[in-house]
Amino acid sequence: MEVGLNPSRNQVQCRRATGDWSGPNPTSLEQGLDSWLGFLLKDESTFPHIRVVFPTAPFRPYTPLGGERSNVWFDRIDISPRVPEHLETVDSMARELVTLIQQEVSSGVPLSRIIVGGFSMGGAMALHLGYRFLPQLAGVFALSSFLNEKRTIEAKQPNLPPLFMCHGDRDTLVPIKWGRETCDKLSKLGLDTQFHKVTNALHELKKTELKQLYDWVKTRLPPTQDDL
Repeated sequence: MEVGLNPSRNQVQCRRATGDWSGPNPTSLEQGLDSWLGFLLKDESTFPHIRVVFPTAPFRPYTPLGGERSNVWFDRIDISPRVPEHLETVDSMARELVTLIQQEVSSGVPLSRIIVGGFSMGGAMALHLGYRFLPQLAGVFALSSFLNEKRTIEAKQPNLPPLFMCHGDRDTLVPIKWGRETCDKLSKLGLDTQFHKVTNALHELKKTELKQLYDWVKTRLPPTQDDL
């Protein structure tokens, strides 16, 4: 989705959640999410100088569904913070996404003007991208998201991108305690973090958190002279 005068020099990549739909066709999903955000936030859902991209997770076997195929970014041993991460699928997916992002860099968008983020597993994928593969990014956001306790993001590095997180206080799939612990552990690595509790929210997106996210994005990617 391109909006405004010069959106090609700035970008936000949003990754949706997990296997809550079926079928391998991403086009209608991307258009549906774009339309839903526009309906929910009206004019606040657009940025005059930023291009927003909604890649869709591949259609693959997913262990928590008994091996049935679903649109998921990576496989999981179980939906629990106490199991190891499925690094084989996490890392292979990350390498594919790095290739996608590097194509944008080659077209003229510097890494320092790209934000990645997502909801649930999409947010977890963004955490791996920003803090293991592409630490030069402008920022990372993760909504109702998580890292497992035996996580692979460990080493302290200077100048890591800031992190924005929101989480529903009634989330039963990914409890808010899991999300807050993820944020706290990353903060101890030296990250600039924000964690916002979303009142009376389940494993879902709410207008209040989306407005907070859009305000944060605007602070991370303000217009440059080239965008005016």
